[in-house]
Amino acid sequence: MKFRLITLLLFFSVTIFAQTIVTTTPEYPAQTDQITITFDVTNASHPKKIAGYSGNVYAHTGVTIVTNNGTPVRWQKVIGNWGDNAIQPQLTYVSTNIWKITINNPRTFYNVTDPAQRITELNFVLRSSDGSKQTEDIFIPLYLPGISVVFNKPAVNVSFGDPMRSPVFVSQGGKVDISVTAAEVGTKTKSIKLYVNGTEKVQSATKNLDYTFNANEYSGGKNEVKVVATDTASAKDSSTFVIMKNPTVKNLPLPAGNQIGINYGSDPTKVTLALYAPQKNFIYVVGDFNDWKVDTTFFMNRYEPKPDSVIWWATINVPVGVEQAYQFLIDGDLRIFDPYTDKILDPWNDNDPELLKVYPNLKPYPSKKTENIVSVLQTDQPSYNWKVSKFNRPQKEKLVIYDILVRDFVETHSYKTLLDTLSYLKKLGINAIELMPVSEFEGNDSWGYNPMTYFAPDKYYGTKNQLKDFIDACHQNGIAVILDIVLNHAYGLNPMVRMYWDKASGRPAANNPWFNQQSNFQNPDAQWGYDFNHESKATQYFVDRVIKYWLTEYKMDGFRFDFTKGFGNNIKDRNTDPWGSKYDADRIRLLKRMVDRAWSYDPTAIMTFEHLAENSEETELANYGILLWGNMNYNYNEATMGWLSNSNFSGISYKQRGWNVPNLIGYMESHDEERLMYKNLTYGNSSGSYNIKNLSTALSRMELAGAFFFTVPGPKFMWQFGELGYDVSINQGGRLSPKPIRWYYMNEPDRKKLFNTYAALIRLKKNYPAFSSADFTLNAAGAAKKININHSSMNIAIIGNFDVTTSSISPSFQNTGKWYEFFTGDSINVSDVNMQISLQAGEYKLYTSQKIPKAADLITNVLEQKTIPTEFRLEQNYPNPFNPSTVISYQLAVSSFVTLKVYDILGREVATLVNEYQQPGTYNSQFSILPVGRQVRNFQLPSGVYFYRLHATAQARDYVQTKKMVLLK
Repeated sequence: MKFRLITLLLFFSVTIFAQTIVTTTPEYPAQTDQITITFDVTNASHPKKIAGYSGNVYAHTGVTIVTNNGTPVRWQKVIGNWGDNAIQPQLTYVSTNIWKITINNPRTFYNVTDPAQRITELNFVLRSSDGSKQTEDIFIPLYLPGISVVFNKPAVNVSFGDPMRSPVFVSQGGKVDISVTAAEVGTKTKSIKLYVNGTEKVQSATKNLDYTFNANEYSGGKNEVKVVATDTASAKDSSTFVIMKNPTVKNLPLPAGNQIGINYGSDPTKVTLALYAPQKNFIYVVGDFNDWKVDTTFFMNRYEPKPDSVIWWATINVPVGVEQAYQFLIDGDLRIFDPYTDKILDPWNDNDPELLKVYPNLKPYPSKKTENIVSVLQTDQPSYNWKVSKFNRPQKEKLVIYDILVRDFVETHSYKTLLDTLSYLKKLGINAIELMPVSEFEGNDSWGYNPMTYFAPDKYYGTKNQLKDFIDACHQNGIAVILDIVLNHAYGLNPMVRMYWDKASGRPAANNPWFNQQSNFQNPDAQWGYDFNHESKATQYFVDRVIKYWLTEYKMDGFRFDFTKGFGNNIKDRNTDPWGSKYDADRIRLLKRMVDRAWSYDPTAIMTFEHLAENSEETELANYGILLWGNMNYNYNEATMGWLSNSNFSGISYKQRGWNVPNLIGYMESHDEERLMYKNLTYGNSSGSYNIKNLSTALSRMELAGAFFFTVPGPKFMWQFGELGYDVSINQGGRLSPKPIRWYYMNEPDRKKLFNTYAALIRLKKNYPAFSSADFTLNAAGAAKKININHSSMNIAIIGNFDVTTSSISPSFQNTGKWYEFFTGDSINVSDVNMQISLQAGEYKLYTSQKIPKAADLITNVLEQKTIPTEFRLEQNYPNPFNPSTVISYQLAVSSFVTLKVYDILGREVATLVNEYQQPGTYNSQFSILPVGRQVRNFQLPSGVYFYRLHATAQARDYVQTKKMVLLK
């Protein structure tokens, strides 16, 4: 008997794999034949639809190999890498949507040299030359010489090993037509026999056999169909599949206290799963708990409160406290993960070594038992012990929000390391962090705006408890956490997209409860993924659950909703309204509904929109209590570059927009905009020796801009590393590609000066009520710009010269008398409020009518302000990994003799950082591989793991702690 892997449906010489039609010559190819394969991709089912593509098509291709142990393994001997047009084979164009390739001897073509390995399938994905369009996986069976049983129908899939993992389904009163062919390779058929549950039902003396399985004639549950073919030399081949006769669907209400999703009750041996799925016929739950085999015990009940609101549910037994992977098998052919799961397993991306570094001991994917993404549940999980149960959020008008893409902020791309940077961010003074999307997105390397799930944190950044650790630590440090979330669209692996999919058109089906068939934007540049229908009650229920989950489970302080202009269903004409900026009352209604629901869960939740629509719409949203993004990148950058004609950034002021409330989140940079410093250094203006393309000058221009940014009343937003003058173009390596992480900027004096300037300005904004005053004017036209702020506590006058030559300006002092300059600490007597002050190119002044600490003292006082610690503590260094320097912090509860030393992995001392008697307090020590002071010898240290050890001796007691850090050159 020969064993082989027969996948899906074979019609003689035409093989249908999902929706791609494949024809082979010869009809039944062997692993040493010359094989011509023709692909018709008209109805290819992958969401990245390739039908209609007229460019070059390439094959991502490998083979399925069976070794002596009989286990088939797909996608072996893959040729080249995805997208490598120089290596991966190119197909030949035949006609529209039809392509072909000829393989002369697969064993040679795929370099299968081990005689113990046998090729049972050719594996293909056809792709466009740029990889943006593709087919589904295609598997083409190969045959051994002799006779082989081939099922023409029904579609039989035995790729999951046990037939019970992928049976053919039939309901009471239904039938299954069975058609079998004996593939003759160098032989002839003597007979074919078909058995059902061990009883012979029909035989044929030809190579073809047909039989109709009538469900009414058989018992419910498993029915085994076996076909035996015999050739004239009495050699035999057999193949088996299972027909599962479904039980009658029970119409039962969802038990009280349960909702759509995963429901854990008081009994840790049970869990109730509920799936919203109208217009489906039957659903099974498959997973670890039933070895991924279809079992009527896991047949879901149906609850129909009304025709368009069908919920399928089942209460199942599971091991206590053990992670269980599972899927829903819908109508016998669609496997999806639970849309409400808080963890997924991904067969394509979970084996990434970079992911496994931050997510150790990850549960393995159930390979060879199912396909596609799977969800995970776990009963009896320990609850997270929050240290800050109730966080007092910063006042909205005093928010300084720091935007973070974890991937490009810390080398480990992990929440754990991100937590170690909080002392750095606290020194900067920000009081809110906005995390770019962190729910599971497609792939591992992403900005996160291609969402796949909405309840599961992406494992590429760490575990869900590490995310909670980070949020909790932020709250301990007075920092709010805002989640950037994408509710305009989802991508093709999202289960709600897949549940109702129009294969022919390659888009969501007309009956999809959550998604529009196509984007409401005719402008292709405003189309991403698949468009949520926010008018749908199903979408509204889902969105409300998502919002509540992150506010309650993770104690998020609010949200930034991405591209809120896309939330309405009115068509946006590509010519008259390409970016949907015109007033849309329906969209306003939908957005208010969402924030009302969020505030019903948490009345102080910070709700921010990336809206950027016409002012009348934004004014209405701002008056409703929503914070709106205010993009002034272009104007600020023109000003920092010294090009003055378009440098009026007065739009940073909510008053300039005619708003009555300070709900404009103004920004000079965001993740979407070109970096100011890159353009300063590339396109900066000059005059004589004053050249903005000079690094030091360009950084001083950023200080100047900061003085006219943070001081403007209203919340502010900044992109990561802007405080250090990050100067790598957003387009380096591709707009969305990873960017270099440059913590070493902190060691460069001019960049550190920019950091200190921003830190001082941020503290002014947060700590002095005048900087939240509603009585202010901003004159940002021309070269000489100024701000005047009036408040009962003090008046403020800020002036700056944005030209590249010397200029004079009147601060328009609000009163005569003594005024104090914040940055220098100098004072002047003002007798003429219209007096002129000469400013060098790029120079700025910030005057206050009341004396306050000067910038340097304000920073020093804040950074050195000490509360006596109650315990000894050695903190994790930041950044970590580091290059070339890192900061190590520690706390002393009492006066102690302290040594702080660094050792290599062999225990050899590398450096002594501290060796002295110290008073109680918090201390920071820098370790650098640059030639700094006595640490010159560290310059030669190689990349690797190092340890730092704190030894504090006090009151005849020793405190010793050691931590690990990584140097990554």
